[in-house]
Amino acid sequence: MPTEDPHDLRHHGDSEVRDDGSALVDLAVNVRADTPPAWLRERIAESLGSLAAYPDGRAARAAVAARHGLPVERVLLTAGAAEAFVLLARALKVRRPVVVHPQFTEPEAALRDAGHTVDRVLLRAEDGFRLDPAAVPEDADLVVIGNPTNPTSVLHPAASITQLARPGRTLVVDEAFMDAVPDEREALAARTDVPGLVVLRSLTKTWGLAGLRIGYILAAPETITDLERAQPLWPVSTPALTAAEACVSPRALAEAAHAAHRIAADRAHLVAGLGEFAAAGLRVVEPAEGPFVLVRLPEAATVRRRLRDLGYAVRRGDTFPGLGEEWLRLAVRDRATVSGFLRALRSALG
Repeated sequence: MPTEDPHDLRHHGDSEVRDDGSALVDLAVNVRADTPPAWLRERIAESLGSLAAYPDGRAARAAVAARHGLPVERVLLTAGAAEAFVLLARALKVRRPVVVHPQFTEPEAALRDAGHTVDRVLLRAEDGFRLDPAAVPEDADLVVIGNPTNPTSVLHPAASITQLARPGRTLVVDEAFMDAVPDEREALAARTDVPGLVVLRSLTKTWGLAGLRIGYILAAPETITDLERAQPLWPVSTPALTAAEACVSPRALAEAAHAAHRIAADRAHLVAGLGEFAAAGLRVVEPAEGPFVLVRLPEAATVRRRLRDLGYAVRRGDTFPGLGEEWLRLAVRDRATVSGFLRALRSALG
């Protein structure tokens, strides 16, 4: 008789800052602070005058395609990356899906909800959660991996990921945080030479649009056609389409590139500060490349509760397959916020 999965695949960082957590300083949610910027809010607000018309996604789809140098037939706009996972789970005919963990849990949850039996490949802490392509079963016909990976902040080499590709297999790479990586190195979004490649992108993290729901899928035209058939009519709202077009404009790409370098500097400040707690048993998964870091800490659950009492929310790690109660994920914030957090952590550690 199968044992119950101890990991709550539907738990996400926003749970830490709801209700009694709404007043806490948020290091739990991986959305860039102080977003969306004023110019983007204004563009979205301007779209409200056309809400009487049905959404027309052609301009936004063309803009996303141009941003990656791809034909429009390889682009599908979605209501955030979460919808993309549901479409993949429902539309693709697969026999043995495999999810590489630890990673964002929604892909596995969507596959299970669609009736699939999902196998897991668990990357190991002692290996720095680095991908070993040989660990993925050869007969897997759907493989899902994040890059950079949430919550480990590991950026896998593109060459390692493409080793997973083979005829008859769909290779799904979640690049929701790739635009937070300077120069987007290791990105596969523009690649058309990798068989079965499907790349997911989200515009909610860098631009602070989690409440608007906008993302997209990049894949071969026949895959896009299959996924589009599984979508309801007009799946992306007019304000979200406006946001998509704005967020891939030259101005937005320049701003995102600047933000990626700033995040890298702020992350270095956070990691250096965390190093002061090595004597308390705290370890950071390095090198961290995303807008968050994963830490291992004795009695992490107790420390997380103490941090809440001190006004700070962090993300518990035990809901991710491959991690346990000794793990916490910390979103990268500006130096002043991080400095305040480090003082609270010092107090929480007693």
